[in-house]
Amino acid sequence: MTQLVLASGSAIRRKILKNAGIPFAVQTSGVDEDALKQDWAGDDPSDLAVRLAEAKASAVQVPGDVVVLGADQVLSCEGELFDKAKSVDEARDRLLHLRGKTHTLHAGLAAVRGGEVIWRYRTESHLSVRPFSDVFLETYLDRAGEVLTQSVGAYAYEGLGAQLFHHVDGDYYAILGLPLVPLLDFLRQQNVIET
Repeated sequence: MTQLVLASGSAIRRKILKNAGIPFAVQTSGVDEDALKQDWAGDDPSDLAVRLAEAKASAVQVPGDVVVLGADQVLSCEGELFDKAKSVDEARDRLLHLRGKTHTLHAGLAAVRGGEVIWRYRTESHLSVRPFSDVFLETYLDRAGEVLTQSVGAYAYEGLGAQLFHHVDGDYYAILGLPLVPLLDFLRQQNVIET
């Protein structure tokens, strides 16, 4: 079997792969995402997510017959792109900006084998944030903890963050940051998991 290396430090991506029974190792890429986002400013958000995933996968150098998987996610709302919040105050501002609006999560995957990009995947999910109260927001901020700075939307959709939405159109795993079903198909083709 071919080995899989995840070029991401994301705890949720590791959990998704582990729960799906996929053997993998982790090696973070060290890519300066902020610099790349500046270089690629003006890119379509879905293109940007894929390019960032490619950059991460390409930066990880491992010997042997290995598939390196990069993943990224970009949030856009009303033509503006958002990065992960750096503080609770920034998370509050982000959620207030998203309140009552629909935003898009652009998920991108890329795989590298032998130094060559062999697979790219992109998908979009549309999430409508309900017009929550200020009291709900403060309670959420108090309870959410580290989630606020670990996801681009300042929410963990798989947990407490689900309460923020009144309508969601998209793949559950893509919203979490790792579109699992198409990934599984690709991994079977690459002999990483059994067919």
